[in-house]
Amino acid sequence: MFVHYAQLGLLSLRRNPLLTALMIMSIAFGVAASMVTYAVFRAVSGDPIPQKSAHLFAPQVDNWGPQYNRKGEPASAMTYTDAMALMHAHKAKRQTVLFQVLMSVMPTQGSGLPFKSAGYATYGDFFSMFDVPFQYGQGWNAQDDDNRAAVAVISRDLNQKLFGGANSVGREIELEEQTYRIVGVTEHWDPKPRFFDMFNGNAYTDASEVYIPFTHAIDLKMDTGGNNSCSGVGNRGVGWDGWIRGECVWISPWVELDSKADADEYLQFLHAYAQEQQRAGRFSWAPNVRLRDVNAWLEFQHAVPPESRLSLTVALGFFVICLVNTIGLLLAKFMRRAPEIGIRRALGASRADIYRQFLAEAGMVGLAGGVLGLFLTGLGMAGAGMVFEPQIARLAHLDMSLVALTLLVAIGATVLAAFYPTWRAAQVQPAWQLKSN
Repeated sequence: MFVHYAQLGLLSLRRNPLLTALMIMSIAFGVAASMVTYAVFRAVSGDPIPQKSAHLFAPQVDNWGPQYNRKGEPASAMTYTDAMALMHAHKAKRQTVLFQVLMSVMPTQGSGLPFKSAGYATYGDFFSMFDVPFQYGQGWNAQDDDNRAAVAVISRDLNQKLFGGANSVGREIELEEQTYRIVGVTEHWDPKPRFFDMFNGNAYTDASEVYIPFTHAIDLKMDTGGNNSCSGVGNRGVGWDGWIRGECVWISPWVELDSKADADEYLQFLHAYAQEQQRAGRFSWAPNVRLRDVNAWLEFQHAVPPESRLSLTVALGFFVICLVNTIGLLLAKFMRRAPEIGIRRALGASRADIYRQFLAEAGMVGLAGGVLGLFLTGLGMAGAGMVFEPQIARLAHLDMSLVALTLLVAIGATVLAAFYPTWRAAQVQPAWQLKSN
């Protein structure tokens, strides 16, 4: 019977092509606007590392005091002094600190020109903590950190540029006129948002291409390629030593903890460390520390751009307006067929039969609107850069899950919108229609 009702729906839609086209276009534009903004919102609000997000934490220690911090919150990064204190304490299962580096890469072919690559100076635990996948080799070990070794991990894209995609483990690469031995080549890895480096505003930038040991970068007195915030506590200080021993923050710390008990214990450690700094005279305020997991950290950092939320709200409002228009069009269409309904009821059709027939017809409208909406969604994806920042707009993709969701929303919303017109149509009294016709 469903096939029969669908055939009746198609015949009914053909009787008034203009009205049918208006309904289909109304659904298509509404669902397309919603799906484009939803795709962007989904891309920027998803969990970037769902398998471990509850076990990775960003510690914070307030080294500026209430006079300079923002709404009582510690800075989003740490000083070299505090970062090294956390690393030397070894209170976490795994731990790392990192800062951004921007390095000049010398091509392996002598005729090529140097080019810049962005990456990070970090510790070897970085790769196991964040589940970085490898194409060749692996990350360096703790001994390399301790020995301040000149080793490097490069990305698959950089490996393709330099070595044509071949296994380059054991070969050398020249970065900033320093020679490094390659120990690993990562697969394409670019979590969005880049939760571990929100301080530098790199949430949606291109994937990093090179990683070197933090200890080696400090040995070379390498400057940060990212942000350096001194707030109101003073300038960078005099020279390199003045900078890293000062109160400017530029290093992002992360720790991996297995349980809530471990997290509570680590938070107590941070509190005790801040108390120690207070007793030493460095801090003149009460300990102010935080420990946030990945999702709490992203919320604190406002990782979801406000324009994506606003656009999604506006698009959903537009979709509701389209559905209201569709309700009016369906009501007009169904009530025109009151004589037909009266005759069907007189011949024995029940109200349930009327419901099934008209809802099937609405489903056909929704399906057609969904198909057209898919085409418009594809166009919307191409033009999303006109509304959102390009680095955010390019994250939205029309994948199979979004295709299925678009069709489901279009059909489901149209069928829901058809309930009131169908209810009105099912209330038609056969006797009145037979008498008047």
